[in-house]
Amino acid sequence: MMRRPVLNIVTLGCSKNKVDSEHLAALLEHKYLIHHDSDRKSDVVIINTCGFIGDAQEESVDTILEYAELRKQGKISKLYVTGCLSQRFKKELQEEIHEVDGFYGVESVNLIAADLLKEEPLPQYCSRRVLSTPKHYAYLKISEGCNRRCAFCAIPLIRGQHVSVPMADLIEEAKGLAKQGVKELILIAQDLTYYGHDIDGKSHIVELVKALCEIDGFEWIRLHYGYPLGFPDELLDLMRENPKICHYIDLPLQHVSTRILKDMRRGVDREQTIGFVKNVRKHVPDIAFRTTFIVGFPGETEDDFEELCQFIQDMRFERAGVFAFSPEEGTPAYDMPDDVPDEVKQERVDKLMAIQQNISLEINAQRVGKVEKVLIDRLEGDFYIGRSQYDSPEVDDEILIAADNELGIGKFYQVKITQADYFDCYGEVME
Repeated sequence: MMRRPVLNIVTLGCSKNKVDSEHLAALLEHKYLIHHDSDRKSDVVIINTCGFIGDAQEESVDTILEYAELRKQGKISKLYVTGCLSQRFKKELQEEIHEVDGFYGVESVNLIAADLLKEEPLPQYCSRRVLSTPKHYAYLKISEGCNRRCAFCAIPLIRGQHVSVPMADLIEEAKGLAKQGVKELILIAQDLTYYGHDIDGKSHIVELVKALCEIDGFEWIRLHYGYPLGFPDELLDLMRENPKICHYIDLPLQHVSTRILKDMRRGVDREQTIGFVKNVRKHVPDIAFRTTFIVGFPGETEDDFEELCQFIQDMRFERAGVFAFSPEEGTPAYDMPDDVPDEVKQERVDKLMAIQQNISLEINAQRVGKVEKVLIDRLEGDFYIGRSQYDSPEVDDEILIAADNELGIGKFYQVKITQADYFDCYGEVME
């Protein structure tokens, strides 16, 4: 029997890239033995790159160079590069790195598969996935691209205009994931609430979420990446009323200074931003609100920054990340004077994260003594690692449970929180 060649798909960047890699793997699994992000010996390697900000671009280039050296040494037979970095800088990469057998941009899943299989182009949509996540959770990408034109963001340049995946296709894909044993479905898009606008000018996110809730097998449905402008109250009401929907939202706010928000082209001001956060909390009082902020944007003064510090202290977000502004070629902000020194940017990042760290500790301390439904992700050393509905995988807090008794990976337990730290909690399973 002929040995199937081994294909390693190395995925960098966001969860949207992860979904693309999983679709690609499904198209190729009949010919290749598929590994995701594996250190094992491979015949063919496909690198799905990120090109969003400078650090991500650097990581992508370093990864390509690492595998290019293996290709040069004959340790892998073929090397392909796809994704955001390749979309943005294909010509430059081709000129500099000759060991790569093919460069592809975004939305090239079918093209890559056809080239590797030496067949005609495959159908544009494939609902099947070979998961790179643990089998009990998976991401569902409901749209591609973005119609927002934030001054700092290169996503529309890379991914293009917002295009919604047809609802029937998403339901088919979700049912397939449920049959594979997925218990937690995480909806992702550049802007979830814009879903459907390109079809008939209306948001259909509520209709989609309702339909997904009706699929047997899912116990949690989680929402990632929204936008404060036009966020539907009906979605918040559905979150509060339907026990399958996690009381969790991931929505980058970026800043609170009206002047900075205007320069960022966010379409909202300080009052609208504060009003939005309060409205979310009014509709879902126990919601875990994850957000991100950019510091050091062109023209950000000390007063602007202190206004942001106070905003975070007042709003007390459960989860928050902070990034230093990185000028991205082709964006409006790229042509603005980058007038905040790098060392000041880093000082502001550190200060905001210190504020958030204390808030996180205080919020976690309030969980001590409470019983929460926890999904077990893995066993690590002496602890089982799990999450509540308030925590998304890979980016949020985890709950550590002593491995005194055997627990099932991918199963839910009622866990009493016994101890809190800055970004993790400890708990014990209730008998």
